[in-house]
Amino acid sequence: MSGHPARWWHRLDDGRLQCDLCPRDCRLHEGQRGLCFVRRRVDEAMVLTTYGRSSGFCIDPIEKKPLNHFLPGSSVLSFGTAGCNLACRFCQNWDISKSREMDRLMDQASPQAIAQAARAQGAHSVAFTYNDPVIFAEYAMDTADACRALGIHSVAVTAGYMHAAPRREFYARMDAANVDLKSFSEAFYFRQTGAHLAPVLDTLRYVHHETRCWLEITTLLIPGLNDGDAELRALARWVADELGPEVPLHFTAFHPDYKLRELPPTPAATLTRARRIAQDHGLHFVYTGNVHDAEGGTTYCPGCQAALVQRDWHLVTRCELQADGLCPHCGTRVAGHFGHVERGFGRRRIPVRIGLA
Repeated sequence: MSGHPARWWHRLDDGRLQCDLCPRDCRLHEGQRGLCFVRRRVDEAMVLTTYGRSSGFCIDPIEKKPLNHFLPGSSVLSFGTAGCNLACRFCQNWDISKSREMDRLMDQASPQAIAQAARAQGAHSVAFTYNDPVIFAEYAMDTADACRALGIHSVAVTAGYMHAAPRREFYARMDAANVDLKSFSEAFYFRQTGAHLAPVLDTLRYVHHETRCWLEITTLLIPGLNDGDAELRALARWVADELGPEVPLHFTAFHPDYKLRELPPTPAATLTRARRIAQDHGLHFVYTGNVHDAEGGTTYCPGCQAALVQRDWHLVTRCELQADGLCPHCGTRVAGHFGHVERGFGRRRIPVRIGLA
């Protein structure tokens, strides 16, 4: 298999090629693949082996990403490829992200075909998700360019593990991102993901302060590993101090999977406790996910505390927020990108087939 020419690599003095996409800095001899499995050395160049290939396309609610302040109630065309540049022992999409079989990628589509399909399906956005778009950045960026030409937004759902140069090019094309802050502990990152915390914090700072990309954060709470009060306080304090109180933070429930099947699911009380801690540190928009929790799914006005967007899981059940993001009760502007808030899409997940065009 050859592949699409990859960007962000250079030749070392010993003849190996180093991938410069993420902090793994994989150094490859002929025929070798990086840890992500999809970036490979072929002869004297690096290639992306999954360009134009997908594990499947679906229409989802935008709340599933999760994004609560980016066109709530709208639909999004979602897809991923295979592989990942992290090694999370708790991966909830491990059958895709840990896949080493390219024949899983049965669906094929050009960037232009994806943009056209999103428009035909009435989707407001295309989401690069299921596995991390960092490792298929060239495909995601080309697709984002095609989407922008048709007035379709682009959304990245990512762990944020990326070097600075590709990060600048990647986020220049994204309209919204949900970044997984998997823990606020370097020890957790090293032991449970095989990665490091600092590059993720750098990504969060960069996206929020240096781009126009709307940012939300998700932390999956795993019993006994990253759900202690001290760590949650440190996480909330960092978000408040470094990013500000208006960046939405989602705490979501873990279910036993992949290599952590022996752990219990996250109790709902843990999510409620985490939400309260983050609110106590001044964060305005703190949500719970993967559970039915009306209070934890509701967007409240930071000025008068009125319930402006009410949700049940991924379903918007009631909305009072105005199209310009203003609270109708007190006039406070809610941070985000809203436009006309829809209610009709709901929890549906609709598979879509896309041709190569």
